[in-house]
Amino acid sequence: MAKKTKVVYLCSECGYESAKWQGQCICGAWNTMKEMNIKPLEEKDSRRRSLADTMPSKLNDIGTENYQRIDTGINELNRVLGGGMVMGSLTLISGEPGIGKSTIIIQAANLIAKKYGKTLYVSGEESEEQIKLRADRVCDGISDNLLIYAETNMERILAACENVKPKFLIIDSIQTAFTDEIDSAPGSISQIRTCGNLLMRIGKTSRLPIFIVAHVTKTGDLAGPKLLEHLVDCVLNFTGERDRDLRILRAYKNRYGTTDEIGAFKMCEEGMVEVHNLSGSLLENTDSYVEGSVVSAIYEGSRAVFFEIQALVTPANVGFARRTCVGVDSNRVSMILAVLEKKVGLSLLNYDVYVNLVGGMKPDSTSTDLAVALAIYSSASGKFAAQKSFAVGEVGLTGDLRTIRNADRIISEAERLGYENVVIPSKNSKEVFKKVNIANVKTLNEAIKAYFKG
Repeated sequence: MAKKTKVVYLCSECGYESAKWQGQCICGAWNTMKEMNIKPLEEKDSRRRSLADTMPSKLNDIGTENYQRIDTGINELNRVLGGGMVMGSLTLISGEPGIGKSTIIIQAANLIAKKYGKTLYVSGEESEEQIKLRADRVCDGISDNLLIYAETNMERILAACENVKPKFLIIDSIQTAFTDEIDSAPGSISQIRTCGNLLMRIGKTSRLPIFIVAHVTKTGDLAGPKLLEHLVDCVLNFTGERDRDLRILRAYKNRYGTTDEIGAFKMCEEGMVEVHNLSGSLLENTDSYVEGSVVSAIYEGSRAVFFEIQALVTPANVGFARRTCVGVDSNRVSMILAVLEKKVGLSLLNYDVYVNLVGGMKPDSTSTDLAVALAIYSSASGKFAAQKSFAVGEVGLTGDLRTIRNADRIISEAERLGYENVVIPSKNSKEVFKKVNIANVKTLNEAIKAYFKG
């Protein structure tokens, strides 16, 4: 007699499995329990392993393995990965449609195929002819070791890996893959979960580095259960504006490196081009001193990134005053406006305020607070810096300036770029620089006096 299919309910947010439907999952999410059918497993071997096989090992007796890294041929990608791909690692890359995920992957796959051997590119969204058209456009000569396989069935994909034995595997994308073990449509929670487990198994047992492309939701989060993010070793995300060429690659999770590094690329006709001088591409018209423009900087991984923050303050025509922010957190801008009104005496209740971070960058650091405050004050008062200046620092609710990380390294890069005046919190830099005048300030009022002196 055939066994009945088992019905379980799986949370689309955290992957929690329940035998009954419930409105709220244990992770706190509502209405995320989705029904899925699981086929009965075959009768397992009842033989038990010996006691010696189940004994734990001493940590001191375990040898540490020297993880070999694979050079992708793209320095900015290697930087974000922590020096290259690790053998047997699973990397999940996501981003909005058209951001450049498939472009950079086909470029890396071709370079790896030239240097290391057979590379298998599995596509479930495009035909082989479509991939060939892209490769002809973005690759400088296609390697004979780059193999294309248009397939979505995981059993066939794993069989192809057994036959080809590639050095690098790409799955584009995980939402199109399915396995015969699960009776549900491709892209469902159960299919993504099971296919992710199968890829992890082959990657770890065969020491095969795997790149997995994933879709994103309309909110920008990774589609599918959170369990997929826990399975992989590295989670990369491509960000950028559609009307701009700049693309930023970040690592939200990395078991073999830091998550502070960023990779900068420029979308061109010939594919993704690395941007080595990111500050130079973001700072174009900083030689002219205009009101409402202040240069700031953040330290990302191993390099300082300089960019321009612009602000525009205009009288509100009708109704409530507008607060529009691009590239800057709107909540922090509202806080800075409140501090400017309370501690500096700058009332902007009847003024529209527009803040824009030029170039498409979206830094998460609070070290840009001071530059935002100075840009708003500059536009409202009509003042501007007489010297080539920049400012970094976090603004507190009391009007004081809090310290930032890696201030000395940022100032060293500013000296190389030719800046003359630096405004930073008083507790940060104590070093003496020959070409840069450092103004160590404690409060926002002192920062305004130091920046707009002369």
